[in-house]
Amino acid sequence: MSMNPQKMMQQVQQMQLQMQRAQEELETATVEGSAGGGAVKVVVTGKQVVQTLTIDPSAVDPDDVEMLQDLVMAAVNEALKASQDLAAQRMGAVTAGVRIPGLL
Repeated sequence: MSMNPQKMMQQVQQMQLQMQRAQEELETATVEGSAGGGAVKVVVTGKQVVQTLTIDPSAVDPDDVEMLQDLVMAAVNEALKASQDLAAQRMGAVTAGVRIPGLL
């Protein structure tokens, strides 16, 4: 079953536009990660850029800096995972069901 080359080009162009829109949406979409019951919160864009990092003063203990470091790492990793999941979801919606010979 052969696909019309013109129709295939139209599909590719449409998918490129949709991918561009999805990329633009990911630049402004945000997700949050937190740790320590919300003592540390991180907001990350869908493009894995940290926008904000909030640390509740109660989480700052000069005698236990290691705990604060662990909380920051946990919150950042949670936010980055959520951001990656969001990106996979948005980009997957663009490519779902599309079969392009030689690409998929």
